[in-house]
Amino acid sequence: MSETCQVDFYILARPTQSAGELACRLAMKAWTQGHSVIVCAESTEQAERLDELMWDCPPGRFLPHQRGEGEAPVGIVTQGEELTREGDLVINLTTEPVPEPSRFRRLLEIVPVSSGRRDASREKYRTYREQGLSPETHKMG
Repeated sequence: MSETCQVDFYILARPTQSAGELACRLAMKAWTQGHSVIVCAESTEQAERLDELMWDCPPGRFLPHQRGEGEAPVGIVTQGEELTREGDLVINLTTEPVPEPSRFRRLLEIVPVSSGRRDASREKYRTYREQGLSPETHKMG
């Protein structure tokens, strides 16, 4: 169990930027640094898209992954699935905050351009602060 979870919000600047592609790039970077990763998808459809992306994102690279939590270094779960595995890093693509974020070393929140999603992300930011965490924000080009 981690004593402090580092929370980072990655704010997409343009509608053409893909939250899924950014999630794959961040997962690839974490995996190459030896971390285990859980990616939380909003829906089954988004989880399927992530599964497809991880076969070739970035192009020419395969990111070892599986649906659900298991032995693969990257697990893809959908909103509502209980996160049973403690791990190094969670990438959250859902509108809900990750329950008990202190179980993880890092939590990455990806914030799309749409105003509804931004409002949900602001609420998540407040929730994490109320839990004693200190989220940081990063604007993505």
